[in-house]
Amino acid sequence: MAQHRRRRTTALALGVPIALTAAGGLAYGLLPGGQPKASAASTAVPAWATATADGFASVNALGQNGTYGGRDGQIVTVKTLADLEKYATAAEPYVIVVAATINMDPVGKEIKVQSNKTIVGSGTSGQIVGGGFFLGAGVHNVIIRNLTIRDAYQGVWNDKEHDFDAIQMDGAHHVWIDHNDLRHMADGLIDVRKDSTYVTVSWNKLSQDNKAFGIGWTENVVTDITIHHNWIRETEQRNPSTDNAAHAHLYNNFLEDVAGTDINSSYGNYSRGATKMVLENSYFQGITNPVIKDSTATIVQKGNTFVGTSGRNESGGTAFDPKTYYAYTLDATANVPSLLKSGAGPRSSIGTTAATTKAAATTLTVAKDGSGQYSTVQAAVNAVPANNASRVVIQVKPGTYRELVKVPSNKPHVTIQGTGTSRKDTVIVYNNASGTQKPDGSGTYGTGGSATVAVDADDFQARNLTISNDFDEAAHTDIAQQAVALRTSADKVFLDGVIVSGDQDTLLVDTAAKEKLGRVYMTNSYVVGNVDFIFGRATAVIDKSVITLKKRYDGTSAGFVTAPSTAADRKGFLIANSTVNGDVSAASFYLGRPWHAGGDATLDPQTTVRNTSLSAAIKSTPWTDMSGYSWKDDRFAEYKNTGAGSGAASTNRPQLTDAQAAGQEVADWLGDWTPTAS
Repeated sequence: MAQHRRRRTTALALGVPIALTAAGGLAYGLLPGGQPKASAASTAVPAWATATADGFASVNALGQNGTYGGRDGQIVTVKTLADLEKYATAAEPYVIVVAATINMDPVGKEIKVQSNKTIVGSGTSGQIVGGGFFLGAGVHNVIIRNLTIRDAYQGVWNDKEHDFDAIQMDGAHHVWIDHNDLRHMADGLIDVRKDSTYVTVSWNKLSQDNKAFGIGWTENVVTDITIHHNWIRETEQRNPSTDNAAHAHLYNNFLEDVAGTDINSSYGNYSRGATKMVLENSYFQGITNPVIKDSTATIVQKGNTFVGTSGRNESGGTAFDPKTYYAYTLDATANVPSLLKSGAGPRSSIGTTAATTKAAATTLTVAKDGSGQYSTVQAAVNAVPANNASRVVIQVKPGTYRELVKVPSNKPHVTIQGTGTSRKDTVIVYNNASGTQKPDGSGTYGTGGSATVAVDADDFQARNLTISNDFDEAAHTDIAQQAVALRTSADKVFLDGVIVSGDQDTLLVDTAAKEKLGRVYMTNSYVVGNVDFIFGRATAVIDKSVITLKKRYDGTSAGFVTAPSTAADRKGFLIANSTVNGDVSAASFYLGRPWHAGGDATLDPQTTVRNTSLSAAIKSTPWTDMSGYSWKDDRFAEYKNTGAGSGAASTNRPQLTDAQAAGQEVADWLGDWTPTAS
């Protein structure tokens, strides 16, 4: 970008925040609330309703090909117990959208869910209070997602009289429990019993209960279960307890016992009976007896972290290789706490009703091995008709695509979506920099032209993939080194579950012109870089994501997270409910500085960072000047941030008042646009 050069004087390991790791876990959008009564629709099925499970729930077995819930049935929205029970117990497949708080009557009631059902909460409004769900023998192909199930507690902590679970299954198979908040029940939160198998439990919050999660209660050794990316906190036992499981794969879970509370853990992960357990890249904090096993059971531990734990921490025996059953990608253990704090549990931006889906999307497939319609992403973009009126989804199979991708302004409504089990499986990468010479000899690319992926089309979406610029700075110190991974200059850009990675100038969120509005919403994602690596004049929100700070090519730590160039009548950057961290030196990074692009004094750059965890890498004076412009003349502020890098209000660290913060919410940035997955 103009007047933007490498500063020489000062001088999510990537992981996955929700879903995020499976492609199915990313197939979310926004639900607008629902009708007064249950309603059915039979038009185009939204992406979240067709999502499928990962882990053991994805395995073809027992006559069931993976777990996809009620995607072949009607979509209904429910707000009453009668309607929820009517559709959940029906013989036909349904996608059941819970759009209200539903109180169980009597307390402890467990609805007997039948096969081929998806039960999903509408945003955060889907809540089940005082009871839960029961999946009996032979019930199969059930998805329970994005719900809060809570408060069947009867006043007895270790309650042996009331079997009021959030989700109980006795002999069910192919079940996916994903992105729920389960808490404060009368017995356990989840019970997987009596030969239930092919189960995946992912991205849930389990808390405030004596017993979190029990598996087994059978003499048969048949259960196959995957448990990943769950935040289990303030629970005493069964975290989980796994008895006689043939294959138990636990990875990237966060077990937390908070010091100074009345709830104290008695043990963490327990391998019982003849269980074979693989336990990988999980994080245990404050847990007593974090990992224990019977003499007859096995545990193979790999890459786990233990902080403030005590007592037994055991392993032994041989288990199995999960990758012989399904593909998966591990997140770095160090990232797990921040990843799950921002990504586990129900999401406010989930789903869309069929009524709001205007037309069925056209799907194009890309595969390097020739198994798709196209072998490059750009070829698929080229195939999108100009001025297309409806959504085109470009599904990109796992692989590394070294190419430049441009979505021109006359091709709106395009989605580029990786189909792997992790966003790291599908990578679009190139290595142009601002100073790189163009092949035709017409000059250098410039900052904006260096982008690996450039989006000029409105209503663009990307999910479940990595976009990277791997320009080698050390090998090219003689040229301008800004190297953009992703550039957007459009309105209504939705980035969900992606990694955008580079060094200097990683993510350029721009507008088509100074007077044009360009809104960007990024959620459940990672942005990686070091110098001004989130920059531009767009109205952009980074929500529930991880901003990863990276050292310079020479090993030094110094940088700037944001460089907004906001027009005076626009909103700039909002970073909310996120985490800023990285393997860099303490007090070495600024949160931002004002970029008056082209020396334009009329600009009014803005960055607000709120409700975000800041690591010690952030300076105690987190804002700084740029190119002769003082940050104090523009709009830079914080609100209720936490972590070692946060600080109290001062003249060098302005904090919003509660009244000011009420006008700087995500919805204030997005206005009349509700990001919806398509």
